[in-house]
Amino acid sequence: MNHTIKNYSCFFSAALLVMLFTTACGNKSKNNATALSARVYPVQEMTKQTAILESVFPVTLRGEEDAEIKPRVNGYIDKVYIEEGTVVKKGQPLFSINSPMSEQDLASAKSALERANSSLNTARLNVERIRPLAEKNIVSGVQLQTYENAYSAAQAAHEEARVALRAAQATSGWTTVTSPIDGIVGSIPYRSGNMVTNATTLTTISKTQTTYAYFSLNERALASLLETLEGDTQTEKINNIPEVSLLLANGTTYPEKGKITAISGIVNSQTGAISLRANFPNKNGTLRSGASGRIAIPRELNDVFVIPQKATFTQQDKVVLYKVVKDAANESDSTVQTIISVLPLPDGKHYAVTSGLSEGERIVVDGIATLGNARKIKTQ
Repeated sequence: MNHTIKNYSCFFSAALLVMLFTTACGNKSKNNATALSARVYPVQEMTKQTAILESVFPVTLRGEEDAEIKPRVNGYIDKVYIEEGTVVKKGQPLFSINSPMSEQDLASAKSALERANSSLNTARLNVERIRPLAEKNIVSGVQLQTYENAYSAAQAAHEEARVALRAAQATSGWTTVTSPIDGIVGSIPYRSGNMVTNATTLTTISKTQTTYAYFSLNERALASLLETLEGDTQTEKINNIPEVSLLLANGTTYPEKGKITAISGIVNSQTGAISLRANFPNKNGTLRSGASGRIAIPRELNDVFVIPQKATFTQQDKVVLYKVVKDAANESDSTVQTIISVLPLPDGKHYAVTSGLSEGERIVVDGIATLGNARKIKTQ
């Protein structure tokens, strides 16, 4: 008997716990529902406006002129007159090359000219000596002609020696390497004591007052870009491309705007890409040849809706939002899940809606994580 009473007592205790748990859960669900029904959701009414999109492409920067500096003589670097990053003028000395071969060629040319002078003087004296004798028929005319021919040959040899000396002097002058343009000195891989040849690149001088940004588009992207521009010819369309921005490698935007000025007429057969060039002013020398970055080409979109990205979520690769509709029965607001087509705007926080919404419609712009389809809500 006591055993039976004990079992009943356990049963009633368990039942009591179940009732308490069910009541607590019911109250919690009721409280959550009450909280959701009391929440007021912000909405945005759709009005058409203009939005600016940006197409971004990687670029490589080059100077207006990039001159590779190579010695014109073989030898050893004797002196380096400049440092990397130095601004130089046209004709300014950059390197001094110790070239024994050039010195030897100059000495040989001087000696050859001296020998040619001696030969020319001797030949002239012979002609001056023989001509009176030939006129008096003391020696034959053939002998005079022989000496005159020798004199002509000596004159030619003398002129050849003079030309060779000028060439040797010019070559000797090449031992001082000068800048062919105004610009900025690039890297200097070889220093004093290094042996160099006329195939060695000592440095690069870049004229960067105007910097070129080179980038590529495939044929479809280029056609899409040109379709949005006014003009009958490609040249007219290029002139109508809006000014572009340059995004530097450190994440900042270059303060000066650029202009696309050239499109290559050749398609790369391997990549299908077409090269384009944008010009950026660079008076302060901020941009360096060889640097990388990204170019942003703006495109204007008319008659679109701009919405915050936080008003949307993705569902099976579709962009979805909650449109707010009025319930005709009791005139309350309720939600309708709506798929839209969008384009991201440059600020990273907004979308331009290209389809899925109409003018005057309202959408929920915040708190969408707490919503579902056909949910009655309060709006503000």
